[in-house]
Amino acid sequence: MGRVTSDTTATDAAAQHAPEPPGAPPVWQRRLRRFGLPARPQTDVRARLVPAFPESSGRLWAVFGAGPDAAARLTRWSGWLGPLLVALFAGVLRFWNLGSPRKVIFDETYYPKDAWSLLQYGYEGTWAKNANDALVGHPPQLLLSPEHSYVVHPPMGKWLIAVGEGLFGMNPFGWRFMVALLGTLSVLLVCRIGRRLMRSTALGCLAGALLAVDGLHFVMSRTALLDLIVMFWVVAAFGCLLVDRDRTRARLAAALPVGPDGLARPDEGVGDRMRLGWRPWRIAAGLSLGLATATKWNGLYYLAAFALMAVLWDVAARRTAGARHPFRSALRRDALPAFGATVVVALATYLASWSGWIATKGGYYRDWATSPEGRTGAWTWLPDWLRSLWHYQTEVYSFHTGLTTPHAYQSNPWSWLVLGRPVSYFYEDPKVGQDGCTAAEGCAREVLALGTPLLWWAACFALLYVLYRWLFKRDWRAGAIVCGVAAGYLPWFLYQERTIFLFYAVVFVPFLCLALAMMLGAIVGPPGSTERRRTVGAVGAGVLVLLIAWNFIYFYPLYTGMPIPKSAWHHRMWFETWV
Repeated sequence: MGRVTSDTTATDAAAQHAPEPPGAPPVWQRRLRRFGLPARPQTDVRARLVPAFPESSGRLWAVFGAGPDAAARLTRWSGWLGPLLVALFAGVLRFWNLGSPRKVIFDETYYPKDAWSLLQYGYEGTWAKNANDALVGHPPQLLLSPEHSYVVHPPMGKWLIAVGEGLFGMNPFGWRFMVALLGTLSVLLVCRIGRRLMRSTALGCLAGALLAVDGLHFVMSRTALLDLIVMFWVVAAFGCLLVDRDRTRARLAAALPVGPDGLARPDEGVGDRMRLGWRPWRIAAGLSLGLATATKWNGLYYLAAFALMAVLWDVAARRTAGARHPFRSALRRDALPAFGATVVVALATYLASWSGWIATKGGYYRDWATSPEGRTGAWTWLPDWLRSLWHYQTEVYSFHTGLTTPHAYQSNPWSWLVLGRPVSYFYEDPKVGQDGCTAAEGCAREVLALGTPLLWWAACFALLYVLYRWLFKRDWRAGAIVCGVAAGYLPWFLYQERTIFLFYAVVFVPFLCLALAMMLGAIVGPPGSTERRRTVGAVGAGVLVLLIAWNFIYFYPLYTGMPIPKSAWHHRMWFETWV
C-alpha cells in the first residue's frame, strides 16, 4: 500500500467537498461498496425517460401459418390491428338490436327529448306529459313546444345525442346511436391506452376486452344517458396526457449529453432549465376535459386531478433528466402552461357548449340579467348573457347539492364496487305468447344497469394491487390508474346524503379494467420468468378471463331486455338488493 502524503490527503479532501455529478449514487451507497455492495449497472437515461416497446418475435403469427415476411408485417400492425378487432367486437355487441326495448327507459325521459329540442330551438323546450308514449306510438308524435324548461345539466352531451337523432330520427335507435358509438370508441381508446401504459399490446387489448364485456358499460352504451359520454371524454383526456408524457420525455431525452460509452447521462442544465415547448396533446386533453365538464359537472374532478397529475409527471421527468430542483423547475416552467392548456382551455370549451343558449332568447334564465333582480349588484358591467349564465349555474349548483329526494334505486358509494344496488332501467313481465315469451310460467324483461359481477369483484383485488404498486414500488402507471379511479369515485363520498346511483360509476370503469389487466399481467409473470411460472400464471389468468366472459353471457338477457322465464330471472337475482 502506498505512503499517504499531504498531496493525496488534499486530493481526498477536495473530492469529498466537490459537488456530486447528476445521477451519482449517495455517499452511504459508495461507502457500502467497500464491503462488497455491487454497484448498479449503468443505464441509458433515455431508456428510463421513454421505455421502449418490447420487440415481438412473431411466433404467434407463425403458429397460424404466416410466413416470416407476413409475420413481421402483422407484428408491426398488431398495435392497431388488435385494438381495432376488440373494438369491432364491442361495436357488434352494442349496436346489435340497439332500438330494443322500443321504449323511453329510465332517464331517457330527459336527455333525448332535450337533445331534439336543442336541434329545433337551440335551447330546451317543454314536452307534453304524455310525450314518452307519443314518441314510440304508431305513428310517433313529437309533442314539443318552444316554452323553455328548467334543466340541470350542461348541453354538450345532449348535443351529441342530437347528432344521432338528426341522422336517424327521433326514435330509440336514433337517440342511442351516438352513445353506442362513443361506447365502442372508448373500448378502442382503452386498448391503445393500456398498450402505451403497460408497454404491451396483449395487456392493452385485454383491458379493452374486459371493458367490452362489462355489463354496466354495455348497458350505458345502449342507453341515452350522459354518464357514458362523460366517461368517453375522460378516457380521451387520459390518453392525450399519456401521449404528451411520452413525447415530452422524448424531447428531454434527446437533449441529454451522451458519454463515451454511448449512454445518455443526466444533466442539470437540461433537467432544470429546458423549456418543454409547444404541447398540443396537453391542449387536446384540456379540450376533452372541458367537453366532459360540459356534459356533467363531475368532469370538474377529473380536470383538477389530471391537471395535478400532469404537473407531477413533469416533475418526475425533470428529476430523471438530472434536475437538482425538479419541483421548483416544474413550478417555474411547467405549471402555468399546464394551467392554460387544461383549465383555461376547459373553461373556454365549457362556455362554447352553451352557444345555442347564448345565441337564442328563449332559454331558461336567458333574460335574467335584464330583470329587476338582475339589474342590481356589483357586476352589471358584464355582458347580460354572461351574468344570466352565471346565475343559471348557481341555481343548478343549489339544485344538485340539495337533491335528497328518496329513490327506490339510489345507493351509497360504499356499496358501488361490490355492486350492492344496481339500477333497473326497464322491466316488464309479459305472459306466454306476448313479446316473444314462450314460457308457460310467464317471462321477465329487464334492462339492469349491473356491472359484470366477477369482473368488478376481481377489480376490487386489482385496486389493492395497483395501490401496492404505487405506494411501495413507486410505479407511476399504477398511480395513474389510481388517479383515474379516485377522481371518479371518491368525490361522491362528499354527497352521501344526496340521491346518487351506481351507474355514476361508469366513469371510472375503464380504469378498473386497466387495473385488472395490470394484475393479470403480474399473474402471468414478468419477462424472464421460468417457463413453468409463466405457464401456470397464464392458465390462472386465462381461467379468470373466461369466467368473466361467461358471467357477461349469463347476465346478457338482463342487459338487453330479452324475455326469459321468470324462474331464470330469479336465478340471476343473486342478492335481494338486486331486485
